[in-house]
Amino acid sequence: MASSDNPEAVDRGLFSGKGEKKEEEKGRFLEKVKDFIHDIGEKIEETVGFGKPTADVTAIHVPKINLEMADIVVNVLVTNPNPIPIPLIDINYLVESDGRKLVSGLIPDAGTIHAHGSETVKIPLRLIYDDIRATYAEIKSGSIIPYRIKVDLIVDVPVFGRLTLPIEKTGEIPIPLKPDVDLDKIKFERFSFEETVAILHLKLENMNDFDLGLKDLDCEVWLSDVCIGGADLNESTEIAKNGISYVDVPITFRPKDFGSALWDMIRGKGTSYTLKGNIHVDTPFGAMKLPLVKEGGTTRLKKNKDGEEEDNNEFLDVSIGGKGKEKFIFSLTFSI
Repeated sequence: MASSDNPEAVDRGLFSGKGEKKEEEKGRFLEKVKDFIHDIGEKIEETVGFGKPTADVTAIHVPKINLEMADIVVNVLVTNPNPIPIPLIDINYLVESDGRKLVSGLIPDAGTIHAHGSETVKIPLRLIYDDIRATYAEIKSGSIIPYRIKVDLIVDVPVFGRLTLPIEKTGEIPIPLKPDVDLDKIKFERFSFEETVAILHLKLENMNDFDLGLKDLDCEVWLSDVCIGGADLNESTEIAKNGISYVDVPITFRPKDFGSALWDMIRGKGTSYTLKGNIHVDTPFGAMKLPLVKEGGTTRLKKNKDGEEEDNNEFLDVSIGGKGKEKFIFSLTFSI
C-alpha cells in the first residue's frame, strides 16, 4: 500500500505541530499583554499617585452599659492616599470570646473616604447579655470576659480593584451584676410626728469582679404600702470588687403620714419595708446605672423602760404618756 493510502496519520502529525505552535504563540502574547497592563498600572501609580489605603483602630468606647446589654463603638481611622475618593463598600465585623462568637454582622455602603484624606469610621456593636448567657452557660454574671473584635473593611480602589483591609482589637468587657442592699439601721437626727430627720445606714455588697465608684444614689423607702420619702446620697464612696461598704443616706419624712404602719411598729407588730432606686457608679469600663432593690424586709420598734439594759442599737428617746411619767426608749431593728 502506498503512503497516500494512509493520509490520516500524516495529517494528524502536521496539525498537531501547528496547534502546539499556535498555543505557544498565544501564551507568549497573553504574557506580553499582562506585562504591558502591569507596566501601565505601575506608570499610572507612579504618575498619578495611586496607593493602597490603610486602616487602624484608634479607640473603643462603651457609651452605654447596664444589666441587659453593652453598646460598643469602635473607631477606625481609614486613610486614602489616592487623588480621588474611594467608596467603603462593606464592613464585616465579628466579636468573639475565647474563640466563641458573641455577635457578628455586616454594614453595607459605609460611606466614602475623601481624596488624600482620612476618615474615622464608627462601627456600633451591641452585646445582649441574655443571648450570651443562653449560648455560653459558663459565663456568669459579675464576671469579666475577654473579647476580640475582627473587622474587614472592603474598599474599591482604581488600579487595585476591591481590597479587604483586616483589623483586630482585643480587650475586656464585664457582665455586670446589681449590688445587694440591706437597711442596716436608722439613726434619728430629729424626731417629731410632723417632721423627722433620719440617716439610713445602708449596707452595699458588690458582687462583681471589678470595683464600683459610687457617685450617686437615689431611692424611695416604703413602709407597708406607704412611701415615706426619697433619700439621696451625701458623698461618694468606693466599693471594692467582691467587697462590702456602708453608706449613710439622709431622709426626711412625716411619721403622722404612716397611718397604721407607724402604730404597728410602736406596738411591736413589725412592718414590712422596701427600698427601690438606682445607684450611679464609675467602673473601669465606663459609667453604669444599676438598680437598687430590697423587698421583703421587716422593721419594728423595740421598747425598753428606763433602767433596763440597752443593746448596741441606735436609740430614739421619746416621751409618751401623761406629763412624761412614762418614758420609753425606741430603737429600730431590721430583719429579713
